Amino acid sequence: MSSDEFLVERSAVVNADAPTIFGLINDFHHWTKWSPWEGLDPDMKRTYSGPAEGVGASYAWSGNKKAGSGSMSITESVPNQRVVLDLSFLKPFKAQNVTTFLLEPQGENVAVTWRMTGKKNFFFKAFGFIFSMDKMVGKDFEKGLAQLKAVAEKG
Repeated sequence: MSSDEFLVERSAVVNADAPTIFGLINDFHHWTKWSPWEGLDPDMKRTYSGPAEGVGASYAWSGNKKAGSGSMSITESVPNQRVVLDLSFLKPFKAQNVTTFLLEPQGENVAVTWRMTGKKNFFFKAFGFIFSMDKMVGKDFEKGLAQLKAVAEKG
């Protein structure tokens, strides 16, 4: 990975089957149950397009300063194993990132890894000594995985 790129990654072990977890990730309509950003703006506007789930499914949001605005589209969907998204932020800053969810069975449980990669834009290059994508997003990933775990384990 070059110095122009970043990687943020977190994992959690979930006591649920892969189809349950996969369904919560592969269908944007379910993200309201577990996404760490859902509570940032109670008036956030959401738009869904394309198929209900899987490749081509898209989700766009527009909210307050905390929620910002952007869109996501599923570009790869391997049932019960992997979901890959193209993620575009428009506000509070522009960025194009790739987000991947990996599901790996571990006995009765499933290890879920949430990974985001991208190029550091000018803002992050200029202020990189202050801002780290891992510090900015890592805690959100941890919160989201904890919420995903809670929802999946309830069944």
